[in-house]
Amino acid sequence: MLQAWSQRLLGSQLSGALLRASIYGQFVAGETTEEVRGCVQQLQSLGLRPLLAVPTEEEPDSAVKTGEAWYEGNLSAMLRCVDLSRGLLESPGPTGNILMQLKITALMSTRLCKELTSRVRRPGGSLELSPERLAEAMDSGRDLQVSCLNVEQTRHLQASLSRLHRVVQHARAQHVRLLVDAEYTSLNPALSLLVAALATRWNSPREGGPWVWNTYQAYLKDTYEQLRRDAEAADRAGLAFGVKLVRGAYLDKEREVARLQGTEDPTQPDYKATSQSYSRCLELMLTQVSHRGPMCPLMVASHNEDSVHQATKRMWELGIPLDGPVCFGQLLGMCDHVSLALGQAGYAVYKSIPYGSLEEVIPYLIRRAQENQSVLRGARREQELLSQELRRRLLGRGLRVPH
Repeated sequence: MLQAWSQRLLGSQLSGALLRASIYGQFVAGETTEEVRGCVQQLQSLGLRPLLAVPTEEEPDSAVKTGEAWYEGNLSAMLRCVDLSRGLLESPGPTGNILMQLKITALMSTRLCKELTSRVRRPGGSLELSPERLAEAMDSGRDLQVSCLNVEQTRHLQASLSRLHRVVQHARAQHVRLLVDAEYTSLNPALSLLVAALATRWNSPREGGPWVWNTYQAYLKDTYEQLRRDAEAADRAGLAFGVKLVRGAYLDKEREVARLQGTEDPTQPDYKATSQSYSRCLELMLTQVSHRGPMCPLMVASHNEDSVHQATKRMWELGIPLDGPVCFGQLLGMCDHVSLALGQAGYAVYKSIPYGSLEEVIPYLIRRAQENQSVLRGARREQELLSQELRRRLLGRGLRVPH
């Protein structure tokens, strides 16, 4: 509403200038390579690392963005992001894994993802859609025959698998590890299937994996069991298992869809239950890390100070080194008091960095603000700390400001 109001009142040019001076300037690295590099160098000087994100935003079943050309354009953007992520290493700063976010629905239709989800959820699923079979089709480039899909769907699946394979292949060559974003529950089983296929090909010890990590949303009721099953399956298969653990977005939309369809709400009932779920998932993964080491890297992607404290405390108790397989992640421009404290203490901390033009990035930022209430809680806490520091500086160093 703010964006629409400012455009009507001020016009596109002034509205754009206002957004660049406020929302865009706070949460976006910039539009050009030079602007992104400058932002990253500033973060590196503070002990923080970049996690670049191409801000592709598409509603499921959107009729606006369709056709292979749109997905091929997104593929080119992803490949450029891999190169940029790698190129940022030329700047002096903290070393460690080079990480980048990957959104599968930028490379594959949400309609097909929904169709795959419906197949996967059926008892026994479809043997034609096993991760091993999809991985073989990706690697060989041979035509995939799937009887449960029509000709058009099969052709798009084949093209999408090729795009995913090319991104991971290029990322592997550039030593960039890909963190796949989770999305809606109507899509996530399909996304997990594709991640499993990519993991079968690229997350084996001989490849130096994991090159593909999955994201788990603690605000969903079934996340803990899903995470436990996936961790055990990766261990049995001898595959590396990379995880980004988040509280999750899409909360309001998930509840609305469940209400309209008359189905059970898949989300936790409140913020406290979500925090408890996050805590259980975090404990599970830290135990896995302590047993499997570099074969089980974890990103604790949270703006919640209690979750961060739990992670650092358990890392110390389990003997997980600060420069080991556990890292932390927060959004650029958000909860810097958490990020900076972790970075200065020697932990690996990544800031999720969207970049691109104003038109590309603003819808992405609006979605993040609408759906991630934990971020807004963190913003209020950060505002408190900034206000305290301003008062301290303005009124003199001798003034004692309560903390």
